[in-house]
Amino acid sequence: MTFVRLTLCVVGVYSMFLLWAIAQERLSVPFRSLDGTSADKFKSPLFMGTCQSALSSLSALLYLYIRRKPNQNLTHLLGLSPTKPAPATNGSAKSNGHVKHHAHVVSPKALLLRYLQCSLFITAAAPFGFAALSHISYPAMVLGKSCKLVPVMVMNVLLYRRAFAPYKYLVVALVTAGITMFMAFGTESPSNNKHARDGHPTLRHNIIGITYLLINLALDGATNSTQDEIFARHRVSGQQMMFWINLFCTLITSALSVLPLPYIPVLHPSASGESELAGALAFIRAHPSIVFPLAQFAATGALGQLFIFETLQHFGSLTLVTVTLTRKLFTMLLSVVVYNHKLTSGQWAGAGVVFAGISVEAWVKRKGKPPIPPSSSSTPKKEKANLKSL
Repeated sequence: MTFVRLTLCVVGVYSMFLLWAIAQERLSVPFRSLDGTSADKFKSPLFMGTCQSALSSLSALLYLYIRRKPNQNLTHLLGLSPTKPAPATNGSAKSNGHVKHHAHVVSPKALLLRYLQCSLFITAAAPFGFAALSHISYPAMVLGKSCKLVPVMVMNVLLYRRAFAPYKYLVVALVTAGITMFMAFGTESPSNNKHARDGHPTLRHNIIGITYLLINLALDGATNSTQDEIFARHRVSGQQMMFWINLFCTLITSALSVLPLPYIPVLHPSASGESELAGALAFIRAHPSIVFPLAQFAATGALGQLFIFETLQHFGSLTLVTVTLTRKLFTMLLSVVVYNHKLTSGQWAGAGVVFAGISVEAWVKRKGKPPIPPSSSSTPKKEKANLKSL
């Protein structure tokens, strides 16, 4: 039964996020209009985020309901009961830095405010990640996202005064060197050289794309460091966090989507004075071919999160790190095959350096800690904190 569960989890993570990556890249390139006379890009990242977060929140709620304990009320089911902070021994001192815990009972209001904080970071980060795809290739995007450890460490130090093990600085150096090599040796323009026809130099687009990606990674780092703080101070499960963060994301993006906001680069690229929801619906009516990749993006993202939390709960962070590491590699390779990206030998070498750095992280964790047996109750706090490796 354990082998079957592990197989299902691995297959679920791989299949969902590989399909999610294909859909995300497809959404970043132009769609042919219904009359076939033009091709336009989808400029509604908030609408995309709303679709995914709404399905993710619903999926987490159904998961919690199905796995609920007998006589468990709604407050306990959603993790809103006042609790004492987790003991320091169950925190993330080794893997995510050292945290000082307070002895007072943590209120649900404080927990909800932390969830809201994560949701604001996620809502702000998503448009920058989507905009970066207009300036750099998807393999470069995947490789850059693999360097999430760098902003996570920086934000943990700046926001929560955590310290880190020495080997993590080696990992940071390797992934930074690798991504620098990948971008320096690249010759392909984004989106299969479409910008070359517009006369835009590749260097300019690389600089813009990297800037957007760095902003996205910095906000991701703030999100993950805040999630670490939640797991360190509150007794919540991964699925409870998944539900609340995605619920707040849905509320925020829905509200922003119906407001007639002015044109804001990256954050609101729709026409000035037009709500993003109206623009998105008009685009879907004129370009019906977007429906399938949009549905694929939302559904696979929601289901993929559930498989990740299931793997984390039953098999521990060591297994999860291995699965997510290889998944990122296959995501990049699949993008190269499906969308015919051309990588130079220098870029392959840079990718190898990045994944070598991530492998160091996985190797140290596997060498330093014995496997953690599955838990039938809540996910251990140390394992939850490893969500930043995703």
